[in-house]
Amino acid sequence: MTAKPTEPMTRTGTVRTTGPSAPRRTAAESPLVEGDFEMCFTSTPRGARLARRLAAVRLNAWGMPYGTDAHDSIVLIVAELTANAVRHGHVPGRDFRLRLHTAPDGRTVRVEVTDTRAERQPRRPRGPALPGGAAGEEEAGRGLVLVSHLATRWGWHPRPDGPGKTVWAEYEPFSELSSANQLP
Repeated sequence: MTAKPTEPMTRTGTVRTTGPSAPRRTAAESPLVEGDFEMCFTSTPRGARLARRLAAVRLNAWGMPYGTDAHDSIVLIVAELTANAVRHGHVPGRDFRLRLHTAPDGRTVRVEVTDTRAERQPRRPRGPALPGGAAGEEEAGRGLVLVSHLATRWGWHPRPDGPGKTVWAEYEPFSELSSANQLP
């Protein structure tokens, strides 16, 4: 019997941890441990999908369970950045690399996606996509808008070990807690 990577295994089979009746958990209920994950994937939609699934599994293993807002946000950031690497950073015969890293204090998760195409650089979104407006009618081009809204900060830099670039985003699952606990 095989299970999807998004479902933990038990001796009796798979157990679904989220669902329509499952309550959403907050980042405060999930302590995050330090970790580092890095892997190369084929520059195809299938490679991007596998990167997203493995990132979800890794986050769960690090203490950010499925069904939390932080987990879902980081997985969406991974999905958008890997999809962009496949669509805009694809060079035939070259892979893209995904790296997930949590800071030693467990307060920041950094997502890095490196591709081998240097001439196509990401542009900062000029403004929010307006529903029903000209920007809202486009079928593509909203990935970095989502990343800029979900991530605490993001950017890109040239790849240091060869041609290409690394697009990165940082997410702080506890930032809303730390700002709420600060004195005025």
